This record gives sequence, structure tokens and C-alpha cells, in this order.
Amino acid sequence: MVKGVVVALDLPNAETAVSLAEQVADHVVGFKIGLGLLYGPGPVLISALVGLGKPVFADAKLNDIPSQVEAAARRLGEHGARWVTAHVNGGEAMLEAAVSGLRQGAGAASAGILGVTVLTSHDEASLARIGIDRSPGKLVARMARVAAAAGCEGVVSSPRELNVVSEVAPGLLRVTPGIRPTERDDDQARTMTPAEAITRGADLLVIGRPITAARSPAAAAAAIAEQIHRAGTRD
Repeated sequence: MVKGVVVALDLPNAETAVSLAEQVADHVVGFKIGLGLLYGPGPVLISALVGLGKPVFADAKLNDIPSQVEAAARRLGEHGARWVTAHVNGGEAMLEAAVSGLRQGAGAASAGILGVTVLTSHDEASLARIGIDRSPGKLVARMARVAAAAGCEGVVSSPRELNVVSEVAPGLLRVTPGIRPTERDDDQARTMTPAEAITRGADLLVIGRPITAARSPAAAAAAIAEQIHRAGTRD
């Protein structure tokens, strides 16, 4: 698997998303669309982005009874999604249904479910406030094992838990948001630079605002790609 950036196209509309995807396509390995666009223009945007020749990551964060999740994953697969996210806290049976549905929808094409572990907006204190008395690392470890048992292709975790995933489920693809070219404060509580994440074993780095809000998205994406290349070739 080539390591690199999946650009998060968290933008106001489909036209803007496709335009930006065209600008950065030479510097990224894929495109991600999240709930804002999935609930807007819908999965047809997946088909439009697939036409640009890069895999598309539908960040649907599925979490419902297994039959509903299976149906949703199947439809996303029919539209060409290479990866679809589902919350691990939905349980092993739900994840298995997601895996089955996506495979049915994708047919002969490669497609896999990514289990969402602990959102990067959480830290130990915020987890405690909702009744989870467990550190993010311990929770991610348990969730990674569940995702692997259910047949997920990978998991989505904070870069700070990459080592944990490697230890407990080394066969899983490691996908991480919360990546910032330089440290800064925003709504991500557990962040890391691209070079640090690659060094810790990340496969795909999901990066949005540092690229999409840049004066030149293409230049920003190229600079991050160079950071990743240097980190990946460092002795």
C-alpha cells in the first residue's frame, strides 16, 4: 500500500469539491467525502470523484442495526467507494454486515470497511464525561481487535494510537486524521505532524483544512507529500 494523503473534501458543495480534487490530484493518493457532502449532493459525488482516477473514501460513519448498515454500505459500494467507515462501537455483527454489504455493492472492485475507533476530538477527560472510564489507547486497542475479527480492512484512529493498532492488529490498514503540518489548536484534540505519523506507522493520512483552506491547495498538498516522502525514506 502506498503511503500518502487522502484529502478531506469537507467543502460547501459538489462543484467546489470536484474542483479542489482536480487541483490536488497529482499530490494525493485519494479523496475523502464526509457527512456534509454525503447528506448534500449524496453518493453520486463518489462517482464523480472516481472519474478522476483516485480511490474515494466515503466517511459515512455507519452506526445502526446490521441490516440498515449492510444496505447503506452496499449502496456506497455501488457508487464506487473504495473505503467506507463504520463505528466500531456498533459491534462486531454490525461491522460484519457492513463488510458484506460493501463487498456486494462493489462487485469485482476492491473495497473495504474502515472501523472508526475513538474520534480525534476526544481525550481521556471527554471520554470520562460520557461514562467511558478508559484511556483512548486502551479503548482503541480493544476496538482494533473487534474490527479485525469482523473482517474490516483497516481502522481510523488518532495518530497517537498508531502504535497500539500495530501491536494488537498488525494486519489492519492504519488510517489517521488529526494531521497538521505544524502543531496548532482547533477541534482536534490528539494531533500530529505528517512526518511523525508516518514514522509511527500510518498508511493513509486524512488531511483537510491545511490543504483545502490554503491559498494554494496544490502547493500545500505538494509540500505535505514531500514531508511524507522524506519521512518514509529516512533511515
